[in-house]
Amino acid sequence: MGQGVCALCSVIHSFLRSFHFNFVHIYLMKKLLILSVVALCCLSCTQKKTVTVTVTNPLAEARSSEMVEISMTDVAQRLQLADTAQVIVLDAEDKQVPYQITYDDKLIFPVSVDSAATAVYTICTGTPQAVSVKACGRQYPERMDDMAWENDLVAFRAYGPALQATGERGYGYDLFTKYNTTDPVLEEMYAKETNKAERARAKEIEKTDPKAAKELRQSLSYHIDHGYGMDCYAVGPTLGAGVAALMAGDTIIYPWCYKDYEILDNGPLRFTVRLEFNPLVVRGDSNVVETRLITLDAGSRLNKTEVSYSNLNQTMPIVAGIVMHEPGGAFKTDAEAGYITYVDPTTGPNNGKIFMGIAAPAKVNEAKTVLFSDAEKKQRNNADGHVLIISDYIPDSAYTYYWGYAWNRADIKTPEAWDAYMSSFARRVRTPLTVLVQ
Repeated sequence: MGQGVCALCSVIHSFLRSFHFNFVHIYLMKKLLILSVVALCCLSCTQKKTVTVTVTNPLAEARSSEMVEISMTDVAQRLQLADTAQVIVLDAEDKQVPYQITYDDKLIFPVSVDSAATAVYTICTGTPQAVSVKACGRQYPERMDDMAWENDLVAFRAYGPALQATGERGYGYDLFTKYNTTDPVLEEMYAKETNKAERARAKEIEKTDPKAAKELRQSLSYHIDHGYGMDCYAVGPTLGAGVAALMAGDTIIYPWCYKDYEILDNGPLRFTVRLEFNPLVVRGDSNVVETRLITLDAGSRLNKTEVSYSNLNQTMPIVAGIVMHEPGGAFKTDAEAGYITYVDPTTGPNNGKIFMGIAAPAKVNEAKTVLFSDAEKKQRNNADGHVLIISDYIPDSAYTYYWGYAWNRADIKTPEAWDAYMSSFARRVRTPLTVLVQ
C-alpha cells in the first residue's frame, strides 16, 4: 500500500548493513544501492491496484456499524482479479474491515461516518483476516420447521409448514431476546429445548422427585433465561413482531406459515432467507403467492424485508404491524417520520420489557393503533390489537420495510432511548449513505 519500506527492502537493507566496509567508495556505493532498491520497492507498492470507496453521510448525526454494499463484479474487474476471495478492505488507518460477498454479488462491509462527513475505505488484493460469524440461521425441522435466525444483538423465527399442519395459527414473527453475548445462541437454545432424551429422563425423575424433574425441564427450556436470552414473546394468530399483510377494506388478510424456503446468505455478516407462502384468493385474484426476502445484518436490531405478491392485479393497502398485549401499553405512531413503536410486557412478570419497532423508507399513508373487539380478542388469544403502518402495495413491485426490537435487559433500557433509536433508524433508511467507487 506504499506505507514505508516494504518487507523485501527491509531484508536487503539489513543484509547490507550487517557488513562493515572500510573503503569510502564502497560505502557510498552501498548507500546508493540501498536507496535504489528502496525506491524500486516503494514504487511497486504504490503501483498496486486499489479500489477507493468514498462513503458520505448526508445527515447531521454520526452513523456507526452501518452496512454498505458495492458490486463485487465491479471490484474484481477494477482489480483484475481471478480469485475474488483474495481481497481485503482497509479503513483510513489501514486496518482490515470485515466483509462478506453475498448471494447477489455484493461486497458488504460495516462503515462508520461522522456527522455530515466522509469516510474513505480501500479495497486491494491480500489475504483477509478470519471474520467471526455474527449473522446466521437455519431451519429447525426438529421444532416444527421453525426458520430461526440471529445476529449479535437480536434473534427471530418464522413458523413453518409442520406447525401449520397441526392447525395452530402462527401468523406472525416471533423473537428471542438476547444479551450478555454477541455470539450465536440459537443452536444451543434449540438443542436443549428439543432434547428428547433429557425430557424422557425428566419424565422418569418425575415419578420419584417432582422438584428435580421441574428443575431439569427448566434447564432445557428456552422460555427460561439462562443468562443470554429467552423466548418470552407471544405471537399467536396475530401479526406478531412485524409481519406485513394485505388488507381488504378494514380486514387484514393474515398469512399463515411459510411453505418453502431458501437460505441465500448465512454469515458471517449477513443472513438472507427467501420464504414463499401458500396461494391465496385476494379480491377475486386467484393463486396470489406471497414471497418475503428477509435480511438481517450484523450490528442491526431490525430486519430488512421485501414483500411481493405474484398474480395480484390491483393496488391494495398493505399493513406492517406489531401485536399489542396491553391496551394501555406505551406506543408511538409517526406516519410522517415513517415509524412506529410499542412497549411489550413480555410473557412473564419478571422478564422485563421488549421494545418493538417498524420503520418504512417509503411513504406511509397512516400510522395508528387498532384495538380488537371482544369477540376478536377471543380469536386472537386475548391479544388487544395492533400498532400498524399502512401503505399501498402496487402489483409487480416489492414492499420494503424494517422490523425488530430491543430488550430492556440489554443496552437499550428505556422507551425514550428506543424511540430515539427508531427515529434515527427511520431517518437513516430514508437518507441512505452515498457510496462512490473509484
